[in-house]
Amino acid sequence: MLKPVISGLLAACLAASSAAALEKISIGDVGSGNATHWPVYIAAEKGFFRDGGIEVEYIPTPSSAQAIQQLAAGSVNMASSGLPDILRAIDQGARVRVLRVEVGPSPYEFYGAKNIGSVAALAGKTVMIGGAKDITRTYFEDVAKAKGLDPAKVDYIFAGSTSSRYAALASGSIAATILFPPFSFKAKSEGFVPLGRSADFSKDFPFTSYSVNEAWGRKNAPPVKAFLAGMAKGIDWFYDPANRAEAIAIAVKATKASPADIADSYDFFQEIRPYDRDATVPRAGIEKLLAIVKSQGDLSGAADFDRFYDPAIIPK
Repeated sequence: MLKPVISGLLAACLAASSAAALEKISIGDVGSGNATHWPVYIAAEKGFFRDGGIEVEYIPTPSSAQAIQQLAAGSVNMASSGLPDILRAIDQGARVRVLRVEVGPSPYEFYGAKNIGSVAALAGKTVMIGGAKDITRTYFEDVAKAKGLDPAKVDYIFAGSTSSRYAALASGSIAATILFPPFSFKAKSEGFVPLGRSADFSKDFPFTSYSVNEAWGRKNAPPVKAFLAGMAKGIDWFYDPANRAEAIAIAVKATKASPADIADSYDFFQEIRPYDRDATVPRAGIEKLLAIVKSQGDLSGAADFDRFYDPAIIPK
């Protein structure tokens, strides 16, 4: 009678020991639950991170810029953010570095209130973006200029997370905003007016990145390597169409969004291929973005790629 009990206790002890041995990586993030991180949610759910001896915890912050502030302060080990925020921080002396691109082509789409028929109709009205210097401002202004609207003719207000921007649109308090899946599909299903996809107007530079606190990264090569490897496996798994149903279930669990909106998001992501398993940071794309940031007066030092990315911090 004792043998099953002892075996059960031994299994429980081994499981507890395995869990205790996992190294936690804290990641500053915007809001809570975001389809941007789909491959990371998969890596956690399927055990790819556990196999590498790590677990990942997202720490919510109100904006991309604040996620980078937490990273620079050492309050988190890594951060997910729009690239302009990490580039500005490094330019200002923060000891952080770009680690890898998270999302390449931007999946954002602009939506207007139900009485807005075009981008030009936004003149004199309120548009909500992520922040005064957020990547979403670049995206909006590229669309506006292409469609004949002077961006100076709109009134900006700000909210860092897509969920907050969607809530403002749904409440009727703004004329238009920029939304990330699945909220873009939710807006479409509820009759809000699509005004343009950012990827059609803002090209040749990546959208978001993972960045790392430099001191932590240099001292913790094995967890960094495990994170990159686990994410690459998550991307491969995501793109296998045989995994569609389970991938949708994983994202529904992580984001609390509706299955229908997540299903639309999955199919859209399969179309635009936002994730690249290769962790290489593209020099040309970063240099284009640095030129944009410099043109906005937000870069005081040289727009030199090597100031912002150090391949030595990535374990081989």
